[in-house]
Amino acid sequence: MSATTAGTSTAGVAGAGGVAPETPVRAARRGRGAWRWVVFAVLGLYFLVPLAASVWFTVRSRDGVTADVYTSIPTAEGFTENFGRSLALGALTVLIALLLMVPTVVLVELRLPRLRPLVELLTLVPLLLPPIALVVGVRSVLAWAPEYFLGTPLAEAFFALQEPALPWILVLVYVVLALPFVYRALDAGVRGAQLRTLTEAARVLGASWPRVMLSVVLPVLRTSVLNAAFLTLALVLGEFTVANILGFETFPTWIVRIAGSQPRLSVAVSVLSLLLTWALLLLISALDRRRREEDPA
Repeated sequence: MSATTAGTSTAGVAGAGGVAPETPVRAARRGRGAWRWVVFAVLGLYFLVPLAASVWFTVRSRDGVTADVYTSIPTAEGFTENFGRSLALGALTVLIALLLMVPTVVLVELRLPRLRPLVELLTLVPLLLPPIALVVGVRSVLAWAPEYFLGTPLAEAFFALQEPALPWILVLVYVVLALPFVYRALDAGVRGAQLRTLTEAARVLGASWPRVMLSVVLPVLRTSVLNAAFLTLALVLGEFTVANILGFETFPTWIVRIAGSQPRLSVAVSVLSLLLTWALLLLISALDRRRREEDPA
C-alpha cells in the first residue's frame, strides 16, 4: 500500500489506537438544556397544581376520599341534554367552517395569491371586534327582525334560527368566531405542502375538481384540518358569553348554572372537559407524528 493511500485511509481517524474521540459537549449547551427543563417544570406546576386542587376539592368529603361526584355526572340533571347540544353545535360549526375555508384557502393558494392579504385581513376581523359587541348586534337584529317581517317567510326563518333545542344562530356566530383559527391552521398546512404540483398532476390525469379536493387536497391537509376542527370544537365547548347573552343553555352555561347549588359537580365536569380537550390535542399530535413517519420526504 502506498504512502498516499495509507494517509488517505487514516485521515479521518484520530486518537490513540485509531479510535475517534468523542465530540465534546459545550457547557453553554448543557446549561441551555437545564434551563429548558426548569421552564417545563414551572409550566407543568402552573397547570397541574390548580388541576390537582380542583380534583382534591371534588373527591374530598366528610367520610374521606370518594369518587361519587364523578360517577354521578352521567345521571346529573341536564348534563346529557346540554352536553349533547354543545357537541351538535360544535359538529355543525366545524362542518360549516371547513366547507367555507378549505375551498377558500385552496383557491387563494392556486388561483388568487394576490388576494391572500385581503383574506387574512377579513379573517382577522372577528379578533378585532369584541365578542360582546358582536353578540349585542346579533341580539338587536333578532329582536326587531321577526316583528318587522312578521307574516313573511323571513320571520319564520328568524324563529327557526332561535329554536332552543338546536339554536342555529349560535352555529352562525361560532363560525364567525372560529374563522381566524380555522384559516390560519389551514393556511399553515397549504404553505408547507406542494399543493400546486399535486393538483396540477391530478388535473392532467383527468380528475375533476371535486375529486381533486377529496383525493388530493384533504389527504394532504389532513393534519391541518384536524387542527382546525379541534380548535373550533374547543371554542364551542368553552364558549359562554354568546350563549348566555342570547339566552340559550349550552354545556358551559349549564356548568355555571349548577355551580351555585352543586359546586363539586360543576368543578368535576370542568375537570373532565379539560382532560377531554387535552386528550384530543394529544390524539392530533399522535396522528401528525404518525403521518410524518409514514412520509419522511
